Amino acid sequence: MITAIDHIVVLVSDLNEAVATYQTLLARAPAWRSGDEGSDNVLFTFDNMSLELMAPSGSGPIAERLRTLIKLEGEGIASLCFRVADAAAARHRLERVALQPTPVAEVEGRDRTTGATLTWKRTRTATETTRGVRLFFLELGSERPHSLVTGPAPVVGLDHLVISTADPNRAAALYGARLGLDMALDRSQQDWGRLMSFHCGDLRLEVVHRPVAGSDAEHDKLWGMGWRVDDVEAARERLLAAGLTVTSSRAGRHADTRVVTVRSGTHRIPTLLVQRTLA
Repeated sequence: MITAIDHIVVLVSDLNEAVATYQTLLARAPAWRSGDEGSDNVLFTFDNMSLELMAPSGSGPIAERLRTLIKLEGEGIASLCFRVADAAAARHRLERVALQPTPVAEVEGRDRTTGATLTWKRTRTATETTRGVRLFFLELGSERPHSLVTGPAPVVGLDHLVISTADPNRAAALYGARLGLDMALDRSQQDWGRLMSFHCGDLRLEVVHRPVAGSDAEHDKLWGMGWRVDDVEAARERLLAAGLTVTSSRAGRHADTRVVTVRSGTHRIPTLLVQRTLA
């Protein structure tokens, strides 16, 4: 049913600031600017997914709902949108596994700069069935334009998305059994907890369980992102020169990776840069 991650929505309060921040982080230019009743949106698009920055706009009910969400939960990852080949078939599957999908809607978007249009079909699941995570399923009518490179050692795509959970068995059942993603790893270590990794297109969906007192047993959280680069040391030097705080590189938890942590300029999203060291 799911072929890839289509895009990830990051909710921010100041869109212009967030666009500048992520252009620095990614060394990529925005590829799409649009808006609807209540929000303004900017997309950065790579070969394997898009990042959507969304901010409230105006004073209507949608804008006020977004402002309330930011006030309650803060800025950060708001939604995960999967790519599907057939939205109607995906909705049928989601209904059969009791995820309460909405009717398929046909949507059109227009780029404010170029006037270009895109169409897609969309359904979403009820958040009470997905442990509080907002999940959408999109069938695109055509591919989005890609973001142009604006600096050295740019991000080339998403490597992984991290979901934090207090109930790893239920999360595994959701993403594996019900959504049909292939589990590639299930590992536990005393110092950092349990890590489950699911293939999704050419990237990973990682579900992490770190036992913490007072954690929410009923709700998971879209938590962090790992961005893929060809040369992690060159990318680190670029970000340091831009004034960001970045750690030294180290071996990643996957055997074929080397990573650095970006500690500023991410709008509160835990962020890694990841170089895959094996083909």
